[in-house]
Amino acid sequence: MSTEHQTEQGGAKVRLPPPLVFVGFTVVGLLLQWLVWRLDLRLELAPRLVVGLLLVAAGVGLGGWSTVRFRRTGQDPAPWKPSPSLILDGPYRFSRNPIYTGMTLVQLGVGISAGNGWIVLLAPLALLIVHVTAVLPEEAYLGERFGESYLRYKESVRRYL
Repeated sequence: MSTEHQTEQGGAKVRLPPPLVFVGFTVVGLLLQWLVWRLDLRLELAPRLVVGLLLVAAGVGLGGWSTVRFRRTGQDPAPWKPSPSLILDGPYRFSRNPIYTGMTLVQLGVGISAGNGWIVLLAPLALLIVHVTAVLPEEAYLGERFGESYLRYKESVRRYL
């Protein structure tokens, strides 16, 4: 097997740890709100908290379910670690990237709960950066590692939702 898309550890050549991207953009949203210009969401507190906390719960649930699937197959969810097998069940039946989808939901939920429009607006940008720095390298690695079975999986399951 070629190693063009592999790290020395045997996983995908991911350039940035995805959780740090989402945390970083959440912090940037907080700083923009406090230091530059307030971008308040004009929603009442109760609905904002309900929607925001539901999104956080959905994101944590999706990420947790996905991580459990990794652990039960004896794999590490860190993308730079080797993937001995494809995970095709659980949330991976519906999304090829449920952990990143979950992280996006958490950032959106935090932003909505806090009434911080910056955090909400930066969530798609965080996902875009994760897409370029993690998802595309992971897809190249998995295609190289699993060949036709990964291509069939890509054709049958959406990337995010």
